Amino acid sequence: MLELTQRLGLVDASEIHDHLTLPFELRMRGRLRARTDTGQDVGLFLDRGPVLRDGACLQAESGEVIRIRAADEPVVTAYIEMGLPMARLCYHLGNRHVSLAIGEEITAKNGTRGWVRFPPDHVLEELAERLGATLVHHQAPFDPEPGAYSQAGQGHAHSHDHSHSHSESHSRSHNQVHNHDHTYARR
Repeated sequence: MLELTQRLGLVDASEIHDHLTLPFELRMRGRLRARTDTGQDVGLFLDRGPVLRDGACLQAESGEVIRIRAADEPVVTAYIEMGLPMARLCYHLGNRHVSLAIGEEITAKNGTRGWVRFPPDHVLEELAERLGATLVHHQAPFDPEPGAYSQAGQGHAHSHDHSHSHSESHSRSHNQVHNHDHTYARR
């Protein structure tokens, strides 16, 4: 079994030993046993870090380089007009804290249109349709946006301290005072 222990930057295609195709759910894990596209057993022994992106490369302790591929999986792609309609769709879907892949494409008839891809979810699908999107259910790679907090060295930690104090006694109604302490620490 190849033990994949190191994340690599850009790698020349001639250095690639094999490919490992994984769905999004498995690309989030740092510890995993899997088989490459040619059937070789591999184990991921990675530090906690960013999701493995489509095209990312990992190196085994023995030197072999394995390139990650995003697997086709069930997704919904919501197509919508660029500009404010696209911004509204991204805002409302993102406000539900789901992973989203975002892009645009040029069409022969309509020029440019935006798309937002997410895992199937009837509530999100209904919301997207109410906002004017046209939905397509299909199999495709799901490689969502990494998010502002996951970009190495670019983000900041954000924590909330919610302390609750009760005024009056417990025999009366609870009047809660909520103190919010926002601590931001640069990484």
